[in-house]
Amino acid sequence: MGRMFGTDGVRGVAGTELTIELAMKLGQAGAYVLTKEQAHQPTIIVGCDTRISGGMLANALMAGICSVGANAIYAGVVPTPAIAYLTRKHKVDAGVVISASHNPMEFNGIKFFNGEGYKLSDQLEDEIEALIKNDMRDVPIPIGSGVGKVEYRFDIRDEYIRFMEKRVPVDLSGMKIVVDCAEGAAYYTSVRTLEDLGAELVAIHTNPDGTNINANCGSTHMEELQARVVYEKADIGIAFDGDADRMLAVDELGNIVDGDQIMAVIGNHMKKQGKLNKDTIVVTVMSNLGFTLMGEREGLHLEKTKVGDRYVLENMLENGYNLGGEQSGHVIFLDDNTTGDGLLSALHLLKVMVDTKEKLSELAKIMEVLPQALVNAKVPNHKKEHYMEYTEIAEAIGELEKKFNGEGRVLIRPSGTEPMVRVMIEGKDQKAIEEEAKKLAELITKIML
Repeated sequence: MGRMFGTDGVRGVAGTELTIELAMKLGQAGAYVLTKEQAHQPTIIVGCDTRISGGMLANALMAGICSVGANAIYAGVVPTPAIAYLTRKHKVDAGVVISASHNPMEFNGIKFFNGEGYKLSDQLEDEIEALIKNDMRDVPIPIGSGVGKVEYRFDIRDEYIRFMEKRVPVDLSGMKIVVDCAEGAAYYTSVRTLEDLGAELVAIHTNPDGTNINANCGSTHMEELQARVVYEKADIGIAFDGDADRMLAVDELGNIVDGDQIMAVIGNHMKKQGKLNKDTIVVTVMSNLGFTLMGEREGLHLEKTKVGDRYVLENMLENGYNLGGEQSGHVIFLDDNTTGDGLLSALHLLKVMVDTKEKLSELAKIMEVLPQALVNAKVPNHKKEHYMEYTEIAEAIGELEKKFNGEGRVLIRPSGTEPMVRVMIEGKDQKAIEEEAKKLAELITKIML
C-alpha cells in the first residue's frame, strides 16, 4: 500500500476509498498527534466544501476527534483558506478541511492545518498514518466527562469575510465583475465580500446542491465565464475552484489570465510600492518561460521549486519571501494568510486595477505567455525517476535545449502518481514544440520500456 497522504491531504472516492471508518480514524489520529503536547483540552475547527459527502465525512471525523478527548468546532461550508485563518484567529490547536478541491463531486479529501494555519509537514502526516496503520494502539480513549464535544458555529464564516475586507480594503464602486463560484465553497463568502466592497456583481454557479461542484464551471472550466464577461461588458471575470483556494481571471476581452500572469501583475505592483520582500516571487518549475523572461526584464528575482504549493510555501517561509504560487492559480500572500487563497488573490488583483486605473488586458501584457506542449511518456513505474541515466535520452534533451538557445525550454519530470514521465516543451512556435515533445516522449518510451 502506498502513502495515505498525497500532496494535499488524503483523497479518494467518498464511501469506497475515503470511507467513514477512515475519516473517523483520521480524526482520532490527527487530533492525538496534533494536540498531544497540550496541557489543556484541545479544540479543532472543521469545515467542508459543498460536496454531498461532506456532512457524512465531517461527522465521522468529528466523532474521531471527540473520542480522544478533543473538542470540535464545526464551521460548515467554508473555503479552505477560511479554515486556515480561523484556526489562527480562534487560537485553536488545529484545523481540518473536508474537500477534494477541483476534483469531480464523487471524490472528497481530508487535509489538516496546524495551530498556526499551515499545512502539515511530511513527518507529522507520517506520524498520523503510522497510528492508523497500528490500529491506534497506545492512544488513550477517555470516557465520561473526558470525551470531547461538538460546537456548531456556522456564523464564523462572516469573520473570514471581515478579515478579507480589512486586509485588502479596495473600493470596487463602478466596477462590473462576473464571478464563477464553481457551485463550491466560495458561493457565499466571495459574493458577500465583493458586494460589500461596492462591486456591481454578476454571480454565476452559486446554487450548490451537493452534486454540481466543479461541473463544467469554476477555474477548471472557464468557457462560460469567458463568454459571460464579454456579454455583460464586465471589467473582469473571476473563477474559483471547489474549495476556493485557487483563482483564475478573465480580462474584459474574454481572455484567460492564469496564475503566472496574476503573480506577474501583482508582484510588479508590490515591487513598485516596496512591498515585495527581496523583490522575489517563488514559483514552481512548471511556471511559463514567459514568466522567467518577464522577471529578467523587470528586475524580479524568481525562486523555483518542485511542483506543489506546499514546496512553494516551504521556500517562502525558509527565505522570508511574501509572494509565491502556481500557474494553476494557487497564490500565497504570506503577509495575509498561510495558504493559497482565491478570494485574497482576486482582491489583490482588483486593487492593482483600481490603483493603476488600467484594464486587465493591458496589465496582463507585462508577461508574454509562451506556447507549451505537454506529452506523457509511458514508462515502468520503478524506472521513471532514472530517465537521465539513459545516454540517448540525456543527449536528445541537451540537443533540444541547444536548438532553443534561451528562447525555449525543455522540462522533463516523473509523474508523482502514474507510471509516466511528463515531457513539457515551451517555445514560440506551437506546432514545432508539439512535434518535438511527441518525438522526445516516443524516444523515452522506446528506450525505457
